[in-house]
Amino acid sequence: MSSAVSSLSVETKVYEGQKPGTSGLRKAVKVFQQEHYTENFVQAILDALGNQCVGSTLVVGGDGRYYGKDAVKKIIRIAAANGVRRLIVGQNGILSTPAVSAIIRKYKTQGGIVLTASHNPGGPNADFGIKFNCENGGPAPDGVTNKIYEITKTLTSYKIIPEINVDIDQIQNVSIQVDGKPFDVDIVDSVNDYLELMKEIFDFTSIRSLLQGSEQRPAFKVLINGMNGVTGPYIKRIFSDELGVDNSSLVNIIPLEDFGGLHPDPNLTYAIDLVNAMKNNPNNDFGAAFDGDGDRNMILGKNAFFVTPSDSLAVLAANLTLIPYFQKTGVKGYARSMPTGAAVDRVALKAAVTCFEVPTGWKYFGNLMDAGRLSLCGEESFGTGSDHIREKDGIWACLAWLNVIAKLGKSVQDILLDHWKVYGRNFFTRYDYENCEVESANKVMQEVETVIQTAGFIGKTLSSENKTYTVKLADNYSYTDPVDGSQANKQGLRILFEDGSRIIYRLSGTGSSGATIRLYIDSYENDQSVYEKDAQLILKPLVNIALDLSKLSQHTGRDAPTVIT
Repeated sequence: MSSAVSSLSVETKVYEGQKPGTSGLRKAVKVFQQEHYTENFVQAILDALGNQCVGSTLVVGGDGRYYGKDAVKKIIRIAAANGVRRLIVGQNGILSTPAVSAIIRKYKTQGGIVLTASHNPGGPNADFGIKFNCENGGPAPDGVTNKIYEITKTLTSYKIIPEINVDIDQIQNVSIQVDGKPFDVDIVDSVNDYLELMKEIFDFTSIRSLLQGSEQRPAFKVLINGMNGVTGPYIKRIFSDELGVDNSSLVNIIPLEDFGGLHPDPNLTYAIDLVNAMKNNPNNDFGAAFDGDGDRNMILGKNAFFVTPSDSLAVLAANLTLIPYFQKTGVKGYARSMPTGAAVDRVALKAAVTCFEVPTGWKYFGNLMDAGRLSLCGEESFGTGSDHIREKDGIWACLAWLNVIAKLGKSVQDILLDHWKVYGRNFFTRYDYENCEVESANKVMQEVETVIQTAGFIGKTLSSENKTYTVKLADNYSYTDPVDGSQANKQGLRILFEDGSRIIYRLSGTGSSGATIRLYIDSYENDQSVYEKDAQLILKPLVNIALDLSKLSQHTGRDAPTVIT
């Protein structure tokens, strides 16, 4: 490769459907491999930056899935041709989504391109994705993604320098003269900046002491599962090198292009290996799993005691000041996505802290954080995070739990039981019906919308298995951002009951094909005698009502969900 190169323009054709969803553009790998397809979308991102593109610094990295390295090399060639001044690229193309956010914020770059389809399967016959994160480190808001999409609909050419070939497997700095101007590519250690941030946030000394044990107290045994996703190098450095956890307690920590055939979604269905390992080895006190790009987490206690993401958020909220970072910053506010169980609302009420309810999508939390109104937030889809970055953060959530456990000196289960005694318990479950026909899924939503708009539905009583619920409110959720006044409409069909119970229906925007119907059930109980009962048993009456109202099985032909969490 010459040290001085020139850009060229390549004619292209428009590909329909390059519309980014809540987390970027996700399609099958084979779609991205089409001639010009990836190049078009990357060019559209850079065009959307406008004047900010020339002379900019951007971060590039991904979750290690198949086609990632090819995409990184294309981005380098296109960025160079478009006047980008510098790229910060994770070694081997690897950067967790939280790490991308952290690096954008630390080095004050114009944003970053993240190569991930998150928790979707990887491999030649699976999924790929590209998303853009803005200069605050968070996912691009609707205004930016809409701009990118509009550009894809009229793009006639893209700029590229085909002869640039940077070895992304080696940590190095490469300087090239592009059209007479300097262009730098920094291949950086994927973990360093993120690890430095974690050590500023948490009490590593207390966590290390917990995990190592002492003469007075046995070591607290953890089992950490990277699901062969991007978190592998982070797990190794943080839990083994920094905290002294034995390597035998760290599993699936080598990023693989197909995630080793695993579906890298940390829930009770897809992380069943972790669940079984926790059940079969009572010596394990704590289990955690992370998704493909490292922004989601699942927390388990001894004997696979499951902490729902809604409860995880509430427990961390109630104990936030045990973490050094929040001792310094104070607690500015809590937030949850609308479908997430309302457990954190009760913590907020007791602590007299503002609690926000926002649509699904981390960008809504980001606005509140940028305005200094939010410290901790979470989604029922196994995402928890804080204002240290502008993405959810799986390893952060795991370290937060270990910091709280180290300070309280209690087991995971005891922490939950004590929490419920103070606040009551929000039983919560989500039913996912994946890869439904789009037409069938739309019929389910239309069925529910028709029912809730019927005169007299508000105030109606609905019954199942000797349980009766009175409808208090029913609508298609809309949100007005308290920071910028922007509107988000049609964010999910809600049925709210007088006792605080809720049924919510949404179509997911994170799949690459078909439609996923999500049914969320949330029921509050303040009777201590039921706190340890199985959530599915407690929630069965509401589930029955939700399925009957929607006629889901009739419209889809599905007798059971793909995943229950």
